[in-house]
Amino acid sequence: MSQLPSAVSVRESGTGTPLVLLHAFPLNASMWSAQLDALPGLTGDEARVLAPDQRGFGGTGLGADEPSLDLVADDLALLLDAAGIDRAVVGGLSMGGYVALAFARRHPDRLSGLLLANTRATADRDATRADRERIAAAVTARGSVQLLLDERVAAGQLGPDSQHLVERVQAMVAAAPPASVAWAQRAMAARPDSLEVLAGLRVPVTFLAGALDALVAPEEAELMHRARPDAELTVVPGVGHLSALESPGAFDAAARRLLARAAAG
Repeated sequence: MSQLPSAVSVRESGTGTPLVLLHAFPLNASMWSAQLDALPGLTGDEARVLAPDQRGFGGTGLGADEPSLDLVADDLALLLDAAGIDRAVVGGLSMGGYVALAFARRHPDRLSGLLLANTRATADRDATRADRERIAAAVTARGSVQLLLDERVAAGQLGPDSQHLVERVQAMVAAAPPASVAWAQRAMAARPDSLEVLAGLRVPVTFLAGALDALVAPEEAELMHRARPDAELTVVPGVGHLSALESPGAFDAAARRLLARAAAG
């Protein structure tokens, strides 16, 4: 297991059932501000929400390890140890979903529920891996993430009715360090297929998809649902890749239902 990189940054609120939220690439934990406010409930005791900056993003250092989402999953296990949490519901959006699946594979005994939003359980296709390496090499060579801004990554993650969020998302993209962007791209490219892991879990599972997601089509959620037909599947109309930002009400409702299922055992 890895050692946590220095200066781990975690946003936390509430005192109820532990819920860890893992952010998308190349964003940071500030994307979960609405969930940190809403999911603990009016009295604050419905959920204990933890939103860590994954290594290299936000306030968390990258460390010196070779790229691997397994390391990020192990970071989460260490974070739970430090927070005194035995088991948690883990939710991940996009890259966060890949990390959540790695956590489910490596630490299934620490999981009480799994929420996968705008993500897939299959490995990358060759063309996707090649594009990840193109981006990793370019941002490293230039020492800049300007390429991501030039290629309108922020706008591409949002549905047509969510373009008012472009500046907020673009600011998170611009804040991502080039070395972290390259590391994460290579870590995502190396991840294995996780459909069998998903099928074998003995905890409640929820899938969330955006009907207008241009990066991860809703069919990916349907594929995961076939592996876990007992899971809840919600396709949010009018929403692109960042469902938690674009439709926090729909995301939060799905999270609350999963928390209730997890609490029921």
